[in-house]
Formats: sequence, structure tokens, C-alpha cells
Amino acid sequence: MNYKWVALSNTTLGTLMAALDRNIIVIALPSISSDLHTSLITLVWITIGYWVVTSSVLLTFGRLADMFGRVRLYNLGFALFTIGSGLCCISSTGEQLIMFRIVQGIGAAFIFSNGSAILSDSFPESERGRALGINQIAIVIGSVIGLVLGGVLTSYLGWRSIFWINIPIGILATVWAFVKLKELGSIKKEKVDYVGNILMTLSMLFILVGITFGSFHLIDAFIVLLLILVGVILLIIFYYAEKKILHPMIDLTLFRIKNFTSNNLTIFLNSMARGAFSFVIVFYLQGPSMMLSPLDAGIYLIPVSFTLAIFAPITGWFYDKFRSPVISQIGLLVSAAGFLLLTTLGNQVSFSELVLPLSLIGSGMGIFNSPNRAAIMNSVSPNNRGIAAGISTTLVMTGSAFSIALIFIIFSLILPPGETSKIFTGSFADINNNPNNSIERDILFEKFMNALHSVFLISALLMISSVFIQYLLRQKP
Repeated sequence: MNYKWVALSNTTLGTLMAALDRNIIVIALPSISSDLHTSLITLVWITIGYWVVTSSVLLTFGRLADMFGRVRLYNLGFALFTIGSGLCCISSTGEQLIMFRIVQGIGAAFIFSNGSAILSDSFPESERGRALGINQIAIVIGSVIGLVLGGVLTSYLGWRSIFWINIPIGILATVWAFVKLKELGSIKKEKVDYVGNILMTLSMLFILVGITFGSFHLIDAFIVLLLILVGVILLIIFYYAEKKILHPMIDLTLFRIKNFTSNNLTIFLNSMARGAFSFVIVFYLQGPSMMLSPLDAGIYLIPVSFTLAIFAPITGWFYDKFRSPVISQIGLLVSAAGFLLLTTLGNQVSFSELVLPLSLIGSGMGIFNSPNRAAIMNSVSPNNRGIAAGISTTLVMTGSAFSIALIFIIFSLILPPGETSKIFTGSFADINNNPNNSIERDILFEKFMNALHSVFLISALLMISSVFIQYLLRQKP
């Protein structure tokens, strides 16, 4: 078997496991909240803690991979992710689940920061877009299995069972990667940039913690601004420190490459636009107006995954052939159209009414993802692919974390914090079932839908803005 297909199959399995875990946890959040009696902030950090930790260490892991070997750290990531999944199964409190999700996040950071680089090392440039497109199918398969299987498991076996699926996959992938994968990238014999690692990690944590906690009004506005300011100052210090270090964590000259910079900015805004989409749409479908079961909610969301599966490999092949940035820009506009259609959602919606907007969103994701990732990886030299993959995936995870914070800022501006908690923790059902509170219920329904429409509108605008950024910063022939 040609080694490039071994690499593709193994890294695709890693993508599958990560996508599976992400969607399974989202579909199960209402049940987790009900069973563990979590607060809203705990519920959100069960999701966002994974992203915050992963985004904080991805750059470090990408850099270490270039220095010590991508395959070695990739294997370690699989093992950690599998251990974290096993620990999640035995969580008895929301706080424990957050901690064990962090273990998963560290493992995922090793996988994410090395998967694309291993794949890029294994395929020639003329086939790289198609390989990355095929790899994207795993996101779809994981999404479909996660949504449907997660709904089935949660409905019939309880939410703890959603983590069982990661354990056999993780064991298989860890052994397979250890036996079959080999190091093709060049190893840089350089010293570890401890100063850069610490500054980058702390700056990311300060900024993300400040934004997420601030969106829930859990800390004073002054503290929020102070945390963000400290994070920004540390980021500035990091920038100047990296310019003086002989072997910095990030080669800042990469950002002189217009294609690298424009595609990374685009992927960040795209992630902000759609990062919280699954989170908010699941709570709409299982929320006060629709009241669907986890299984039914998963079935409603299948059009997103199905259409992404169709377009991801096709557009990867098109990019290999034509190398045009227009392909990914079309994807952004198609997704924007889907989000704009969602701004017309009512309190009740049928499956057939959701098919078109969700299909547009999924199609746009499929059209955008493969060309964008291929353009990033093709824009740098082979010995920088580890850090390039780390930077782009960090921006994806950071954008997703900011996306969660953004939706709760919007909801907190339109709905009182207490009512927001009722909707997202399931306690809204008490008002929904009480006929004496019909007026209050109708007002909250209206405010909830206004907040939802605002989220989708902002997502569409972020997608459209991404097109202009990519166009303005494109590398001219």
C-alpha cells in the first residue's frame, strides 16, 4: 500500500474522532445539564474549555513537532485523547467533565497541529488539495455519526455513553499510527523557545478567559478589560521577543507571505461565523419552542454534514487543477446565504423548511475548507508545515471559542441573564408548561428568536467580510 494512502487514512481517522467528539458533546449538552445540574457557565466551559486549551497550546505543539518529529507527537496526541475520553465517561460533576475535556483538548492539539502537516509531507503539491478534501470527508462522517449516534446514545443509554465510541477508535488509531506512520519532514535541531511558548500561551488564556467570563457577567467589566489588556500586552511582548530570539517559536516572516496571511485571516473569521452554529442550533431545536429529542435534533442537522461530504473532495480536486482563490470565496458566499435564510426562522420549523439553509451552510463549508487549507500549506516551505498547520488550527479553535462568547454577549444584551440560563439549561420548561405564564412565555420566545436571528446575521456578515479580506490581501501573480 502506497505510504501516502496510509498517511491519509490514519490522519483521516484522527479527524473523524475529533469531529465525532465535537458533535456528540453538542447534541448531548441539554441532557448533561439536566443530569449534572450544571450552571450555564459550567455547561459552556464543557464545550469551550476544550477549544480554549487546544488553541492555547497548538502553536507550541506545532513548533515542537517541527523540532522533534510530527509523527511522534501525533501518536502521543491519540493516546492522550483516548485517555481523556475514558475519564469523561466517569465524570460525576460538571467541573470534573471540564477537566477531563481539557485532557482531551491537549491530545487533540497534538493531533490537529500535526495531521495536516503529515498529510502535506506525504502527498505531492499537485495532489495535496484532493487529499485534504478527502480528509475533510471525515469531518462529515464524524458529524453525521456524532449527531445521529449521539442522539441515539443520549436518548437510550444516557450522555456518558457518548464518550465510549472514542475509546476503541482511539486505541486502534494510536497503535496504527505507531506502527505505520514514518517521519518524512525534516527535523530542526534547535533549542526550545520557552519564553515564546509561555508568552503565547498566557496571552491566549488571558484574552479568552476575559472574553468568555465577561460575556456571562461573572466578573466586573473592569476585570474583563484588565484581563484582555494583559493578554494583548503579553502578545505584543511576544512579538518583539520573537524578533530577537535566534530560533523563535513562530517564524514571523511567514506573515510576509500574502497567501498565508490572507487565508489564515479568512479561516479565523469563518470560524467565528460558524464555530457556535451547532451549539446554538441544537438548543433551538431542543429548546422551549421546538422541544425535539436529541435524536430528532441530530436528524434535523444531517443536511449540513451531507452537503459538506459532497463538496469537500470535489473542490479539493478543483483547487489542485485551477489554484484559484475564487473557489473558497464562493464557499464563503454560499454559507452566508444559508445564514441569511436562517434569520427568518420562526418559533416552529419543519425539517423540510430547514433543508435549504442548512444545505447551503454545509455546501459552503465544503467548498471553502479544502482550498483554504491547501492554500495555507502550499504557501510555506516543507520544514514550516508543522507550525503553519498549528497557526491555522489555532485560529480555527480561537475563532470557535470567540464565537461561543459572541453568541452569549448577544443573548445577554437581548435577554436578561437569568432567562438566558433557563433556555440553555433546560429549566425554561417550567414556564413553557405553565399556562398561567403564557404572556411571559411569548415575550421570551420573541426575545429568544431575536437573539437567534442576530447571531445568524452576524455570521453571514463575517462570511462576507472574509471574502473582501481574502480578495484584498491575495498574492498577485
